[in-house]
Amino acid sequence: MSRILVIGSSNTDMVIKLDRIPRPGETRLGGEFLSAAGGKGANQAVSAARAGGKVTFIAHVGRDVFGQQAIAGFRRDGINVRYISQDLTKPSGVALIFVGKNGENSIAVAGGANTRLSAAHIRKARTAITEADILLMQLETPLETVHQAARIATKAGVRVILNPAPARRLPESLLRLVSVLTPNESEAEILSGVRVSSQKSAARAADRLLAQGAQTVIITVGAKGALVATKESMQFVPGIRVKALDCTAAGDVFNGALAVAISEGRSVLDAARFANAAAAISVTRRGAQPSAPRRQEIERLLRRF
Repeated sequence: MSRILVIGSSNTDMVIKLDRIPRPGETRLGGEFLSAAGGKGANQAVSAARAGGKVTFIAHVGRDVFGQQAIAGFRRDGINVRYISQDLTKPSGVALIFVGKNGENSIAVAGGANTRLSAAHIRKARTAITEADILLMQLETPLETVHQAARIATKAGVRVILNPAPARRLPESLLRLVSVLTPNESEAEILSGVRVSSQKSAARAADRLLAQGAQTVIITVGAKGALVATKESMQFVPGIRVKALDCTAAGDVFNGALAVAISEGRSVLDAARFANAAAAISVTRRGAQPSAPRRQEIERLLRRF
């Protein structure tokens, strides 16, 4: 079984499903409410575990009911929670999410304890990092924490997958440590300076990110699929079209499944196909972690397409 180490955020998502996302200053009535476990790091850890990986999750939550519920959920999915610490003063992270009728979403996050996941926490987990097959991270925790973990992993020969979300400009010193960079269209634009509106412009953005140091760039473009780029080749992997109910965490599910497939020795193209199938299933379900599919479901969908 592949060993995936995920470092990142854990949130509780408060979701309201509406006919459309409110404009600034507008109040919409009639929404349906759902509370679910979320946070980019946690979503990716759960996705990887359900896709067949042996997952260890490093995170920092509040010593509150949300933190306790999150840890209990990770245990149910068989995730190693040894390196999840609890903060005595900061609350657990919370995300407020609006979901429109076509599955599009708008998200605001209060990071809480996530903002205190420090390089010291990472150093305590050094052995777990060096023994992993894949290190998977995002950007909802401090950048120095991410950088520290990437340095430890790279020195030990562990491949690093970085999902640069929420997007921000990244130093080349970090990008040179990244085996696979996985932005979506808007994230790729912020990172590269290239407006991504087509496969051609996505290719230009990927070229710039490769030049900045990333070894492989996978730009996800929603239901259309993903562009997989290396310095030697560039290929588009089509998505699997489904009727979307809620796109929350689709990118996280993609990344968790991708990490498992790569750790199992699949080519990056095959791994992207596997991840596309996982993400396609996730958008047909509501909630972040509740939407992550099991391994059998992913393989069943791949057989159909």
